[in-house]
Amino acid sequence: MTDDPDDKPLTFRQMLGSVLAAALGVQNGKNRARDFSRGKPMHFIALGVTFTLTFVVLVLAVVKLVIAFAG
Repeated sequence: MTDDPDDKPLTFRQMLGSVLAAALGVQNGKNRARDFSRGKPMHFIALGVTFTLTFVVLVLAVVKLVIAFAG
């Protein structure tokens, strides 16, 4: 068994970085290939759904805050 870094699963930080980069549309080819070879789809799906829900809640909160200060 080798300690090749290509065999290790992705860390939470790497997965979160990939999800954020994908959300912004700036994911590079090297990281995309790494994600497909070492990542688990369910982890990316869970992080993507969590990110999306968090983003929507934050946008709604900002809109409500702006409306409250405007009126």
